[in-house]
Amino acid sequence: MIRLGVNIDHVATVRQARRIREPDPSWAVVLAELGGADQITLHLREDRRHIQDRDLVNVLQVASVPVNLEMAVTDEMVGIALGLDRKPRSATLVPERREEVTTEGGLDVAGLLDAVADAVAALAAGGIGVGLFIDPDPAQVDASLRAGARAVELHTGAYCEAWGTARGEEELRRLREAAVLAGRAGLAVHAGHGLNVRNVGPVARLREVEELNIGHSLIGRALFVGLREAVAEMKALIEREAAAR
Repeated sequence: MIRLGVNIDHVATVRQARRIREPDPSWAVVLAELGGADQITLHLREDRRHIQDRDLVNVLQVASVPVNLEMAVTDEMVGIALGLDRKPRSATLVPERREEVTTEGGLDVAGLLDAVADAVAALAAGGIGVGLFIDPDPAQVDASLRAGARAVELHTGAYCEAWGTARGEEELRRLREAAVLAGRAGLAVHAGHGLNVRNVGPVARLREVEELNIGHSLIGRALFVGLREAVAEMKALIEREAAAR
């Protein structure tokens, strides 16, 4: 079985373009669940460019499936996660740069080992399972294990950008090798970033991958077919691909 986490950040992106009250990301939760989402993912960024603090609270109240909070490795974000009355099931620690349009790479766990380990320990003590968003690099897999994470989410951005080319095959090989290494180490293996209906198949077929987190392509597709339908389409696709492992 493979789980589909639906990232609803870009519902908030549309709202924040005019800084009004709609569309509300919590509205997307029910439709995503009706489409078969196994998880709702959202990223409370330090600059609050899309998801706001109130969105996090509202989504946690509305969702009937687990919620995964993407967050930076900062005292502010750890404090927010631990201070919630209703906490997310999991948190994924990600890198952030103010000037980036979207997350451009994986977290440098090896270079930030002490800070990451402290955040992992604090969140875990508060009952929140922790994963780390990393590039498919053996050194980062090893560091994630040393940091005490229970899961890694492999950054699929480079693969998606190169999909359909010889480099795409090389990036898929890197994903496969990192997934095998993480799985053998006892880490749960997730993947995400840039995945869509055209390129998701090979990633869903990786035996170790238990969960895919997909956002932008689903919200974009929803403009034309509706969110419930977009999620259902992706869910059916990844289940079909996973069954071919």
